Amino acid sequence: MGGNSPCASCKLLRRRCTQECIFAPYFPSDDPRKFAIVHKVFGASNISKMLQELPVHQRADAVSSLVYEANARVRDPVYGCVGAISYLQNQVSQLQMQLAVAQAEILCIQMQQEPTLPTQFDQDDKSLHLSDNNNINYEILPHYLNFPSSSSSSSNVFQDSEPLKRESFWT
Repeated sequence: MGGNSPCASCKLLRRRCTQECIFAPYFPSDDPRKFAIVHKVFGASNISKMLQELPVHQRADAVSSLVYEANARVRDPVYGCVGAISYLQNQVSQLQMQLAVAQAEILCIQMQQEPTLPTQFDQDDKSLHLSDNNNINYEILPHYLNFPSSSSSSSNVFQDSEPLKRESFWT
């Protein structure tokens, strides 16, 4: 930095901070922990080389990434950032599964509230009229059978004797 206060890296490394110090713009003296953790994981020499190879407009993003990766590596020395990413991907997968279960439950509730049979039949549906019990067309019958509404007491739909089992979303 060249001013009265050396940057965090020069302070930690106990060297004189110059105008050309590559660390000064990215590691200010008021946040020494930022450089300390990056230095601990990557080393000052490696950080300097990485920053010198990058164009100036990309250096701030690179330092931000290095700080994040260093923090992750300190928290999880084996997996680092990959551990955090895997954890978040697993969490997203579990939440997607819970969402699918909730959507299925909503669909079941909606289907239970629909009427059992349509009120009007088209000309093509004459085979559904049950005048003769022996001539029932069972192939097209399921199309018209829905879950019974809560107001009807008798139904043509087979139902399980057990009610739907509810599972907790937060297991």
